[in-house]
Amino acid sequence: PHSVPLVSPQVGSYRDISHESLSLFRLLEPQIEILVLGTGDRVERLHPAMLKQMRECGIAVEVQDTPNACATFNFLTSEKRVAAAGLIPP
Repeated sequence: PHSVPLVSPQVGSYRDISHESLSLFRLLEPQIEILVLGTGDRVERLHPAMLKQMRECGIAVEVQDTPNACATFNFLTSEKRVAAAGLIPP
């Protein structure tokens, strides 16, 4: 499979996104190429160190508002990319 749904009750808003909450995505097999994060109604900035940590693990991160993140995730999986999404409801 190229995508797997995951649910994390520890993340209720973009403020809850942390190194720890992102660690789950680094454990997936096969390793994901790209992580799409939906931060709710609007795009929110994440701490650069978190994004850097994911890049160092070989995972690109795209941060968008949740509706656009859903569309991006669907497009990536239709292209057979190994992707994951972390989505916070708008």
